[in-house]
Amino acid sequence: MRKNGFTLIELLVVIAIISMLMAILLPSLNRAREQSRRIYCLNNLRQMEMSALMYADGNNDYFPMATVMEINGSVRKSCAWDFTTVYDTGRRSVKPGLLWQGQTVEKIHQCPSFKGAANWADDPYTGYNYNTSYIGGQAAVKDGCVVAGSVVMSSRVTEVKKPDRCALFGDGQWAEGANKFMRSPFSGKLDEGFFGRYAGTQGYRHLGKTNVAWCDGSVGWVRDCFTETHPAEKENIAPWTGFLSPDNSAYDLE
Repeated sequence: MRKNGFTLIELLVVIAIISMLMAILLPSLNRAREQSRRIYCLNNLRQMEMSALMYADGNNDYFPMATVMEINGSVRKSCAWDFTTVYDTGRRSVKPGLLWQGQTVEKIHQCPSFKGAANWADDPYTGYNYNTSYIGGQAAVKDGCVVAGSVVMSSRVTEVKKPDRCALFGDGQWAEGANKFMRSPFSGKLDEGFFGRYAGTQGYRHLGKTNVAWCDGSVGWVRDCFTETHPAEKENIAPWTGFLSPDNSAYDLE
């Protein structure tokens, strides 16, 4: 008469079957999880994009500046497109940046799939970058006066000839974390002669794709990853990062 219970062989068979099922299901579960993160990321980018277009609508058609450095006596302000950091007599405070005109939910700037460090240590959230080769400009201000020769104005919305092909924001990533400034593979209108383009690459972290917000108000993903750039910089491009096009066509105003 057989006793109740399982034999060792039966238990081993059950364990083997469960292991096989887990091996089959886990990749699908991980893929589904990453797809939900990608959608969340696209929503973040859409909010940034709409804010940039609203900003331009109220500022004579100009996109937000990428960065404005201000010094007023002992107070120093790093006013970037995403966050503004104020240093005042040893105290530091961080608030929403130029894009948001002081008001937003800061966590919008955290890509759910990015776990690395911010290029700027003061940023509480990170993972995205802004087209600084053709769209976002820069300036320096000291004691209320613009520093001579420091101003590179942002582009205007009407200057973008093919807005559906011009990147505005995207998944920023390079070897040392996430840089908030997106760079085209070769010198652009606003950063002629800049060295360090490998730090302004995109991270292809969403199932081998990278998310992009385009100047026409749309968001989507890009699969193609390019590493063409100045020869002296190409060797510094990290795996799973790269540019959106082999030339500047995905970034420029043409």
